[in-house]
Amino acid sequence: MSLSTGRGPLSAAPAGRFNKPVPDGLVYVEPFPRRVRGVSGGKGVVESDGVLLVHRRGLPPTYAFPAADVGQVPNEPEPDAAGYVRVAWDAVDEWYEEEERVFMHPRNPYHRVDCVPTSRRLRVMAEGVVLVDTTTTMGVYETSLPPLLYVSREQLRADVLAPSATTTYCPYKGTATYWSADVGGKRLSDVAWSYDEPNPECRAIRSHLCFDGAKIDVQADLPAWLARTGADGR
Repeated sequence: MSLSTGRGPLSAAPAGRFNKPVPDGLVYVEPFPRRVRGVSGGKGVVESDGVLLVHRRGLPPTYAFPAADVGQVPNEPEPDAAGYVRVAWDAVDEWYEEEERVFMHPRNPYHRVDCVPTSRRLRVMAEGVVLVDTTTTMGVYETSLPPLLYVSREQLRADVLAPSATTTYCPYKGTATYWSADVGGKRLSDVAWSYDEPNPECRAIRSHLCFDGAKIDVQADLPAWLARTGADGR
């Protein structure tokens, strides 16, 4: 995310513009100050204080390691950093930055999530039933993604919402659980999501719900130019 995905400056659909064309295939490589470790079978197979972070268009960042810091694990040369190699994410069982386990991909240092109380109106309907209509919302502004409005459970039609078995994971916000709606004799699956135990920087949205505008009618008081582009903030 951030630099190279979503609507970041090096993505395929940047929110802004450069004053000159960006060359095709541009790659950004930078030092990464955190110690990174890879563990397989309970044993360390990668450990490095000399990591590079490599940003490519349309992809999350990847690690590049000095070749000497990589043990008995499949790797290949990093074409944009001489003397460095890259290791596929699933080539090891667990990745750590310092002593914190990292899931899915390296966290992008340019990615930020701000949770801001707002008075922007959120009105959500499903099969003609109003699930919420409020101006007490939480705006979630996440780097390179369209903003979203979350709402506390106390303001919802709790009698028509039920948790589902679906979960997803965001490296920045944590594990999302999903909610389905039973309205008009129909079950509408996974129309909303929430973070029951969000990461510390996102604690303001704990137990708040956000609704999927592709599945039900979501009217959010957000600027018209912030049209969704396929990326979302789950």
